[in-house]
Amino acid sequence: MPQVSKRGQDMAASPIRKLVPLANGARARGLKVYGLNIGQPDLPSPPEAFEALKKIEPGVLAYSPSEGIKPLRDKMAEYYHRFGIDVTPEDIIVTTGGSEALLLLFEAALDPGDEIIMPEPAYANYMGFAHMAGAKIVTVKSNIENGFALPPVEEFEKLITPRTKAILICNPNNPTGYLYSREELEQLRDIVKKHDLYLFADEVYREYCYTEEPYFSALQLKGVEDRVVVVDSVSKRYSECGIRIGAIVTRDEKLRQAIMKFAQARLSPPLLGQLVALASIDTTAEYMKESYDEYLARRNFMIEGINKIPGCFTPMPKGAFYTVVRLPVEDAEDFVKWCLTDFEKDGATVFMAPAAGFYSTPGAGKDEVRVAYVLKKEDLAKALEVLEAALAAYPGKKKA
Repeated sequence: MPQVSKRGQDMAASPIRKLVPLANGARARGLKVYGLNIGQPDLPSPPEAFEALKKIEPGVLAYSPSEGIKPLRDKMAEYYHRFGIDVTPEDIIVTTGGSEALLLLFEAALDPGDEIIMPEPAYANYMGFAHMAGAKIVTVKSNIENGFALPPVEEFEKLITPRTKAILICNPNNPTGYLYSREELEQLRDIVKKHDLYLFADEVYREYCYTEEPYFSALQLKGVEDRVVVVDSVSKRYSECGIRIGAIVTRDEKLRQAIMKFAQARLSPPLLGQLVALASIDTTAEYMKESYDEYLARRNFMIEGINKIPGCFTPMPKGAFYTVVRLPVEDAEDFVKWCLTDFEKDGATVFMAPAAGFYSTPGAGKDEVRVAYVLKKEDLAKALEVLEAALAAYPGKKKA
């Protein structure tokens, strides 16, 4: 019998999705499952998105250009200008979600054996995409005690080798919700300039920053304009995960040309998704403010509620809609599985993402989970009740 590839054998399962069969099993038993495991917003998509679909005239739904349709790239450039980000439509390549953006970027920028340095915990798919490209992830550990702030730049420099090609950050951060300051980004700028590296920045959550300071993009850094590459997506800001539209933004023409070779090989991003995204960028300021206010209220409610549960701790996230929670358990993954297979409270249970999958360091994050506060507050309140009851009943609690 033929064997699957070693690459396939070594590919890590998603900590966000791998326990979905257990959640489906709980639902099949009639339980209400409060899904805090995945960043799927429950807010409505903009009305402009649905109007755009209605206006599509009968004809041929053809391939689009490999770099994406020009009206969308023009509109995206206008969107970035609202944040003081100076890019042109030619700097933008539209992709099938932010996930494909990362994969195309890694394939074009990295050779097998090249290294990317990034803070951990980090979005788990970074590790998966690096594995697919044959690259190596090297991590600098951030700490829950100081809210997962950027580790000292000296810790990054200690890890730089002749194979180091890039530093990767997510800002605001998934899974921690940390928001890197301008000063922290400038420290990273100095490193990439000194050591001739790329700075890859995943800025999918830029609309959700819960501070009074204006958002500062890596694309606004001076002196490294041709070294910065931003990965973006409309999935979270417009609650449009299903249309699968993302982007790579870079002023490096040689890198864009290399990315385009891979983009052409996959043909084109989805046409219908691009038309929906194009219309959504023109959604009202009221829509964006309502979404922002709702996530801010959910954040405040969820963080306060978690920290009231005996033995739990989470810092206050400054952005996105995630937080990492330390639980009073020996093994958070075992606890999450137990919640889905052996526990219920009033016909309900809770589903979270074990945080160990967001770390590369063996053993790190074993007592942590990532929580996505993407449910309405009434459901979050019930989820907190279920979580507290589950922790009280769980046989694998930490010993005093």
